[in-house]
Amino acid sequence: MQSENPVARPSKLALWIGWILSTLLVLFLLMDGVMKLFKPDFVVKPTVQLGIPERDIVGIGIALLVCTFFYAVPQTAVLGAILLTGYLGGAIAIQVRIGAGVFPISFPFIFCVLVWLTLLLREPRLRALLPMRT
Repeated sequence: MQSENPVARPSKLALWIGWILSTLLVLFLLMDGVMKLFKPDFVVKPTVQLGIPERDIVGIGIALLVCTFFYAVPQTAVLGAILLTGYLGGAIAIQVRIGAGVFPISFPFIFCVLVWLTLLLREPRLRALLPMRT
């Protein structure tokens, strides 16, 4: 016997906010990934200053684009969020390693929170997994 667990559907406003913020996140991440592929000077200099060799920038950009693609496709959005969490966790680790200030460390963390928050706003199945009060 299967038990039916009704999933609370998000309101239209929450759904719209989730999709709009997700779109903005995806556009930002796509721009960041593409910039890593073309390697303009304003991307290469700070990356090398972080201790990352220039030869690795394209690979990092490809990884970001793949993670972002998975996040942008609704059927694989949760996998994409998990992959982006790992990617952004690496960005946090690099900033901590060099002793960066609060903003450079918190920026990728805020993005990670936004990735999950926007997904939570637009994905009712994810809401069913999280123990939240209604």
